[in-house]
Amino acid sequence: MENQSSSIESLVDRVKNYVETRIDLLKLKAIDKTSSFLSLLITMIVMIMVGFVFFLFLNIGLALLIGQLLGKAYYGFFIIAGFYIIIGIILIVFRNKWLKTPIANAMIKKMME
Repeated sequence: MENQSSSIESLVDRVKNYVETRIDLLKLKAIDKTSSFLSLLITMIVMIMVGFVFFLFLNIGLALLIGQLLGKAYYGFFIIAGFYIIIGIILIVFRNKWLKTPIANAMIKKMME
């Protein structure tokens, strides 16, 4: 009887250790996923900021060039602004197909890796 009792206690201890190990593994996996996602997010934010500054100066240069060619500097800025209004309208119309769905799918794919 005592042998059976110690076998049950041993089994209970093994199950307890297994559950604790499994919980630790899940915590480590969650930490890994979170750190991977955050590092990707921070990298993307930095790249977007650098790209934005480049894009801003490029647009200012183009606006000044167009304005110089047309004789008045502000004409170039109006033309560049009109171009971006058209792009903005197109993006609003197709935002779900071009932006929302691909970004959501990429985030889900990254989290599932």
